[in-house]
Amino acid sequence: MPQVSLDEFVEGVVSGQRLGSFLTDTVPALAAKPDRADLIFRAKQRSLDKPLILMAAAIEDLWPYVAGSRVERQIWQQIAECYWPGALTLVLPASSIVPSVLNPTDPSTIGVRVPNHAIAQSILQRTGPLATTSANRSGQPALQTLAEIAAEFPDALTLASSETLPLGSGQSASGQPSTVAKWTDCQWQILRQGAIKLTNMGV
Repeated sequence: MPQVSLDEFVEGVVSGQRLGSFLTDTVPALAAKPDRADLIFRAKQRSLDKPLILMAAAIEDLWPYVAGSRVERQIWQQIAECYWPGALTLVLPASSIVPSVLNPTDPSTIGVRVPNHAIAQSILQRTGPLATTSANRSGQPALQTLAEIAAEFPDALTLASSETLPLGSGQSASGQPSTVAKWTDCQWQILRQGAIKLTNMGV
């Protein structure tokens, strides 16, 4: 797994030629430019009926990728402001700019998240939103260390250990995947209980 500077990491991923892997607040991510999400499906040997998540550094970066009424957007904004940055993925109606390769079997929806981790934030501020998923082969447990990721994905870019990044809160990873909640028929459906425990998504 090539270890590179932040500039080289961003250039490689944004070019659409390379996968990247970086730490998040949940589990390490495997990432690609959204319109090259096929790189992730191939690398993970992932079924096309398992969609990827669009991850970004800020709430505002994600709203162009979702479509909804003014009232719905207000509800989504409230939830996002409550839990983001954090380990909650919202599955929302996709706008026309979402590449269908992110969710090949149901391009009408898109999962979105803002991670609470300085390394992920530093990368995403430079790349813009990225297609992401956990760094592991499909059906296998999420990999937790760079050594494990290097063994499974030797061509994926990672940041060199000497790379200096801004420090801040959210440096630790929970080791658990994000909680996933889907907006369906004007209400929330919890698809996966993860790092954030939810029982009521009302606001």
